Formats: sequence, structure tokens, C-alpha cells
Amino acid sequence: MIRGAALALVVVLAGCATFDPPRAWEKGDLARPSMRLDADPLAMRVTQHIYQSKEAAAGGGVVGGGGCGCN
Repeated sequence: MIRGAALALVVVLAGCATFDPPRAWEKGDLARPSMRLDADPLAMRVTQHIYQSKEAAAGGGVVGGGGCGCN
């Protein structure tokens, strides 16, 4: 059973692997703003600010301040 799970894991990871870089005509599609993880930078900053305010932790983001949420 462990061998089967290990084999399945190897097959899944091998299927995700790519060995050639993107071609020139593919780079234009990858550079579109809709392909970014944070398509809306302002919304991402607001989300990070809310998260940091609720968790009372700052750092790693672009917003300074403490846990009060007033910044």
C-alpha cells in the first residue's frame, strides 16, 4: 500500500513538471495583469492590513502598525 501511494505521488509530481521554459509567444500571456496572484494590488494591501490588524502581528507586509487597526 505504501509503494502504491509513493508511486502515485511520483506520477502526480512528474505530471506537473515542465522542463522547457515558456516560449516567447507564451510570455505575453503570462505577463497579463489577470495572471497575477494579486490582480488588484490595492485590494491585496487592504486584505493584508485587515489580517495584520486581526492577528495583532505586523511584518512581511507593506503596512505598518500594531493590532489596533487604526493605521
